[in-house]
Amino acid sequence: MKAKKLIIAKYVFEIILIIFISFIYYLSQPIETPKVLYIPQGSINQIITQLQQKNYDVSKLDAFVLRFIGSPQSGWINMGSTRNSRADFLYKLTTAKAALRNVTLIPGETTHVFLNQLANNLHLSRQKLQKEFDKQSPIAEGVFVPNTYKIPIGISEKDLIALLLKVSLKKMRAMSVKIFGSYNEKKWFRYVTIASLIQKEAANNKEMPLVSSVIYNRLKKGMKLQMDGSLNYGKYSHIKVTAKRIKNDRSRYNTYTHKGLPALPVCNVSMEALRAAIFPAKSNYLYFMKSKNGTHDFTCNYSTHLHNIRRATK
Repeated sequence: MKAKKLIIAKYVFEIILIIFISFIYYLSQPIETPKVLYIPQGSINQIITQLQQKNYDVSKLDAFVLRFIGSPQSGWINMGSTRNSRADFLYKLTTAKAALRNVTLIPGETTHVFLNQLANNLHLSRQKLQKEFDKQSPIAEGVFVPNTYKIPIGISEKDLIALLLKVSLKKMRAMSVKIFGSYNEKKWFRYVTIASLIQKEAANNKEMPLVSSVIYNRLKKGMKLQMDGSLNYGKYSHIKVTAKRIKNDRSRYNTYTHKGLPALPVCNVSMEALRAAIFPAKSNYLYFMKSKNGTHDFTCNYSTHLHNIRRATK
């Protein structure tokens, strides 16, 4: 009887040893993830399930281990490397945080310039950023909401564009639903196009509804908009608009040669410019001219406008 108990004990010990060795081997195996990984909020099981859905090599056993070492933190996690042992991976889920860097998109800036800024500040590939933007964005310009973004250092170009688009589109949808009760992408980006002209032309937020009224009034009369700001698109964001440029630019952005709105927004716009595009001031203004103090003089007739031009250029 004693001998039988010893055999059983030995057998149990061997099974435990095999399980232990297998478990140690399992924890030592490598797992590949992006260097910076986003962990959603939720229970341990929910987090593991969402990581599985993104094709990361995790299992219910990982959920079991996490119950002993701690709950994963939500948000961006700096894994330190794209290849970690499973033990390091699980430990970092509960302890690591991503270093963040502030990147500011100012109202009126073009996506071309903003992508340059992201590439330089975060040491990312400009070409990959453009490729991901072209692939993921619903429109080629005006999709980002100007703001100061806290960007995880080490984030991939693909994840960065996805993050910026998610935050921006969520804010735009929320504003649309609040104003209109729904979100219609085509209708919304027409307002963004108008807002982008307002953003480029207005001297300050107070002027925006007046500039907006000029745009609507000219469109209603079938007049060309003839606004310099429409030519500050893309890489020309900070290039002075000259008579030669107006003559030679054949793009749909050129509101001196083409009637109506540009085919796309000129730049990324503030919420104030969007509100002005949706709620223009009620006026009969058709012209405006920058005065010497930097603001604009608005007029209803061309003769007064010419007088303002002569006064401003003296």
